[in-house]
Amino acid sequence: MDFMKMMSKAKEMQTRMASLQDELGAIEAVGVAGAGLVSVTISGKGELKALKIDPSLFKPEEAEIVEDLIVAAHRDAHVKAEAAIAEKMADVTGGLGLPAGMKLPF
Repeated sequence: MDFMKMMSKAKEMQTRMASLQDELGAIEAVGVAGAGLVSVTISGKGELKALKIDPSLFKPEEAEIVEDLIVAAHRDAHVKAEAAIAEKMADVTGGLGLPAGMKLPF
């Protein structure tokens, strides 16, 4: 690959990365725990967007269980968001021939 072609691809990738930043905010992933008793929705940037707790869990003696389920649901949503981000990144960097697992800073 000659230098000019590589520079052209780098500029194209830079433009696509800027667009990807906007898209990441639009990605939403829903994580669930406790067989659906708790669910959280996060953005592709990890921002907590929504939290739903089944009313059956609102008992003082079960507070610790609810807290653990919220953490588990958030973790589940985060894993799903990371997968969506990785897929979008593969689309952006696909033509550059970067080594597998290489992360670009942004």
